[in-house]
Amino acid sequence: MRKHLSRVMAALLVLAMALTMLPVVSAAKERFTATPIDGIPESGQTFVIYSAPAGGVFSPEASGGAVGVSAASGSEESANLTVQTGAGAYQAVKNADGTYYLTCGGQYLTVDSAEKLTFENEPMQDALVATTRSDLTVADLTQWVLTCGEYGVKAMALLDKANTSTYGNPEITKVNIGVGKNPGILISGHDLRDIQDLLEQTEGTGIDVYTHSEMLPAHYYPAFKKYKHFVGNYGSAWWKQTSDFETFNGVILFTTNCLVPPRSSATYADRVYTTGSTGFEGFPHIADRKPGGSKDFSALIEHAKKCAPPTEIEHGEIIGGFAHEQVFQLADKVIDAVKSGAIRKFFVMAGCDGRMKSRSYYTEFAEKLPKDTVILTAGCAKYRYNKLPLGEIRGIPRVLDAGQCNDSYSLVMIALKLKEIFGLDDVNELPIAYNIAWYEQKAVIVLLALLYLGVKNIHLGPTLPAFLSPNVAKVLVDNFGIAGIGSVDEDMELFLGK
Repeated sequence: MRKHLSRVMAALLVLAMALTMLPVVSAAKERFTATPIDGIPESGQTFVIYSAPAGGVFSPEASGGAVGVSAASGSEESANLTVQTGAGAYQAVKNADGTYYLTCGGQYLTVDSAEKLTFENEPMQDALVATTRSDLTVADLTQWVLTCGEYGVKAMALLDKANTSTYGNPEITKVNIGVGKNPGILISGHDLRDIQDLLEQTEGTGIDVYTHSEMLPAHYYPAFKKYKHFVGNYGSAWWKQTSDFETFNGVILFTTNCLVPPRSSATYADRVYTTGSTGFEGFPHIADRKPGGSKDFSALIEHAKKCAPPTEIEHGEIIGGFAHEQVFQLADKVIDAVKSGAIRKFFVMAGCDGRMKSRSYYTEFAEKLPKDTVILTAGCAKYRYNKLPLGEIRGIPRVLDAGQCNDSYSLVMIALKLKEIFGLDDVNELPIAYNIAWYEQKAVIVLLALLYLGVKNIHLGPTLPAFLSPNVAKVLVDNFGIAGIGSVDEDMELFLGK
């Protein structure tokens, strides 16, 4: 039994690491040529050096690591770089075609620019090695899993920084759920850079842009508010797309996962495009952008011009944009409401939605929560209750939507900030309960991040993850208080003592 438990814990660790790790450079038995870049690096830009020069070619045995630029000086022809990490005299040398090479000690380097974040992570490599060992105890493997949660927090923090430094901090926003009079493109998924490209290219074309499902939080970012043709959000969670897309009438673009194969009778299948990591047989795929460039969405735009405007399926507004910085600005209001008893408890109801009827639990739970409680949410689970008339508490909406599933980081930051403000030693002393909707395996990294931060007594539903064998579930229950859900009335009594 102990060997079985160890194997399952090791498998969980490998799964979590696969979801946490950013791309790693693999240099074994490879040789590289120098890489041109578009311009002199700016302060804050990072380059990952795949290899260093050796005898006129590039060998992986002499890796240079990561170089973070803190300043650049010199001329347009040759700029000296002051770097945050690494050593050596780094320069950017201009080529005849206007591009630049990075050099160190006069030798040209092979690099990957900060267009995407790439790094090697030694602790993660150590963790992978640990999964091959047979002498580790369950406690040892559990600690490795928590270390994976630590890197989950760091990865989500990096993504948060990338999004907010590029598009601004999300702010309180009322999002239209009706329709306009123009043909539209509906964009689904998570990739904010894709929606940036799409909004830029559709401006002035007479085509409106709508978000779908997990792309809803794009409306919260200040950088996108300038686009008058960014009309609103259409439809609901990912699993309802086979009906939502029928009435949208226009072009649909998938940027990441959550694509449901269309029915054989679907009328929208010839209007669906994919890009990035998403693809489906028969759907045209938009190629990746070249470094420094944009994706070419001209085919979608021309197609959309031939389509009818969307059919209205609902009207009104939903409110969101309650990421960590926005909530911090409301801190005084929140603190006063908690101290006065106007807010009795917060419920973290982040997570995923799905088609199973048992997920109506979360709608009923939200409806039955007392009026002195507030829901903190992120991910598509919000669609179970974000259109309900749940009202406000002293001007604070009772549903605070932080954003996409990866924006669960904001919920963590809010909890830690409240812990600091109230002078508590343990985050579990806060008036916060965790009732999270579980669906797919990638959500494991959010769970492990919470466990690493010390959060206990998390409830998962409507069913526990399939990879939790009875033995592994026992470890999580005994050490962290993980539990499932019961009926809504039973859980109300459990959480609120009523």
